Amino acid sequence: MDWLINDALPVLARIFIVWIFPFSFLDKIINHEAAVKQVSSGWLPGGAALLYPAMAVELLTPPMIVFGFYDGIAAFILAGYCAITALLFHNFWSYPRFWSSDSEGYSHVWDFFKNFGLVGGLIFVMLASGFFQSAETEIEEVTVLGNHAQAQASRNWE
Repeated sequence: MDWLINDALPVLARIFIVWIFPFSFLDKIINHEAAVKQVSSGWLPGGAALLYPAMAVELLTPPMIVFGFYDGIAAFILAGYCAITALLFHNFWSYPRFWSSDSEGYSHVWDFFKNFGLVGGLIFVMLASGFFQSAETEIEEVTVLGNHAQAQASRNWE
C-alpha cells in the first residue's frame, strides 16, 4: 500500500493536473483557424503570434511536470499560462447576466474557475518540487551580491 501512496498517487495526480494540455495542443493543430480566431479575440496585440508560444507551453510543460524534469519551473510557467488565459479569454464579468445558462458568458464562468483550480494544483507541484525554497535561496543570494556590490561602489566613491 505504501507504493500506492508514495509512488503511484503523486504521479497520477500530476498526470491528472496536466492531461488537458496535450489535448489542447492537438486541438490547436487540428482546428488551427478557430485557435487563431480565439487568441485574436483578446485585447493583446499580435494574438496569432502568441498562439505558438502557447502551444509550446501546452506541449512541453506537462511531461516536465509528470516526469519531474524542472517540474517546479514548468509548473510556475503553466500556472502563469492558466491565470493569464483565464483573465484574457474567460472574462465572464463582461457578459450581461453571466450566471444565467442562457448567457454567452455562462461557460466562461466555469472555464475561468477551472483555470484557477489548475493554478492551485500547480502550486502544489511547485511546493512538492521545492521551487519556492530554491527561488527564495536564489533571491537571497542575489540580494547579498547586490548589497556587496553597493557597498563596494560606495567605497569606490569615497
